[in-house]
Amino acid sequence: MATGDRRRRVTIADVASHAQVSTTAVSKVIRNAYGVSPAMRDRVQAAIAELGYRPHAAARALRGRTFTIGVMLPDIRSPFFAELLDGLTEHLADTDYQAIMIQGGLTQRSEERAINALVDRPVDGILMVAPLAARTRLERVAADIPTVVLGRHERSAAYDTVCDDDDTGARLAVEHLISLGHRRIAHIAHRDNSRARPADLLHVIRAETYDRVMREHGLADEIAVVTTSYSAEGGYQGACELLGRDPRPTAIFAGADQAAVGALGAAHEAGLAVPADLSVVGYDNIQLAALPNIALTTVDQDGAVMGRTAARLLLERIEGRTSALRFSVTPSLIVRRSTAAPPPESAPPQTT
Repeated sequence: MATGDRRRRVTIADVASHAQVSTTAVSKVIRNAYGVSPAMRDRVQAAIAELGYRPHAAARALRGRTFTIGVMLPDIRSPFFAELLDGLTEHLADTDYQAIMIQGGLTQRSEERAINALVDRPVDGILMVAPLAARTRLERVAADIPTVVLGRHERSAAYDTVCDDDDTGARLAVEHLISLGHRRIAHIAHRDNSRARPADLLHVIRAETYDRVMREHGLADEIAVVTTSYSAEGGYQGACELLGRDPRPTAIFAGADQAAVGALGAAHEAGLAVPADLSVVGYDNIQLAALPNIALTTVDQDGAVMGRTAARLLLERIEGRTSALRFSVTPSLIVRRSTAAPPPESAPPQTT
């Protein structure tokens, strides 16, 4: 900071004095307003750089805009959410907007606190990723602040939604295993305390599609579901339970890659080789899935595209669009080395 008093924040007046222009001219340059000559813009931007001036968010909020977007994530540890953020920040890179993140947590109480924290702060828009709140609560937020919801399948006139075609993705996973010859295919599902309609929740759609596809192929008697969580711990616990059954499954479809990684750990602990003894399929295609020592077959829903799309829709909302839009990603199956034909069944005992 160029001022002698390091405790004092550089103001717009300091910039105007340094550039020998009016504060109105500085404000126009900051807002990228119409009617500023190139020479004026260059002079003001040089003064801003020399003084280290940064617009004060609270002051900008009083003028109607802060150029900040609030992003609420349920869990900051998820690798898939990191890919969403990569796409979001990539789209924002050529704008004046910055994203600030807050963790909603896994309970309704912690999420409500996070929502209130964003509402009470001067953000221009909010992206909620897989929120637990009821649609009516989300619509109350969207009535005051432009909002995009990612990961839920509901339709609302108050906010935009970005989601994956989870029915298609789950079908790709299960039918891939069936095509390899598997019959004893189990599923690791997710449980939460969401207030959304079950039909709008991605994990419910994936579990129901698994059930439906198994029945369509005459495998109703082979349906086996363990409901834990879409985490490595949940996948491990679920796989341990499934592998302890007799007969044990020859394949597991985990509803998320993190759960699939946990299932791989359980298989290793049980002395099973993947895919010779057990095939495993995940969902999300996180970067970890492509590592050679994991090589996980998975459903790719392109998190970066979802993040970029959410950012684009949110900026459109901020700029005044009021009609609701819904964007759905078409998933694809990425086949790697964690799936193969099932092991030969043990020969029946010989009788004498």
